Amino acid sequence: MAQSLNTTVSFQTTGVSYLGIGGKVGKFLVGNRALEFYADANVEDFIQIPWESINQIGANVSGKKVSRHFEIFTDKGKFLFASKDSGKILKIARETIGNDKVVKLPTLIQQVGRFFKPKKNKKQD
Repeated sequence: MAQSLNTTVSFQTTGVSYLGIGGKVGKFLVGNRALEFYADANVEDFIQIPWESINQIGANVSGKKVSRHFEIFTDKGKFLFASKDSGKILKIARETIGNDKVVKLPTLIQQVGRFFKPKKNKKQD
């Protein structure tokens, strides 16, 4: 049986995990020690990310609207999730891990724009 890392849960919502092939629908538990995702189809199929292991967490922001999709960067890799309450999850993460680890990720248009932007040549001495 899956054992939660959290002793208290401050927020619970539904969402999707994009780990592996296809998305898995399940529940997010945001607590005092970790961010956890438990799949609805199989509770034993879970992801537990302790707050200490998160290097960065971020989402696309346009104006004041936060995207449904958010990414978590750890030393083990990158995790992609989606939730209708991603803004609330990021707000709790900001309070827990600090303001510097919660970032705005570039939108698709910004990424494409960087690709076509001319590179500046550095003058050699």
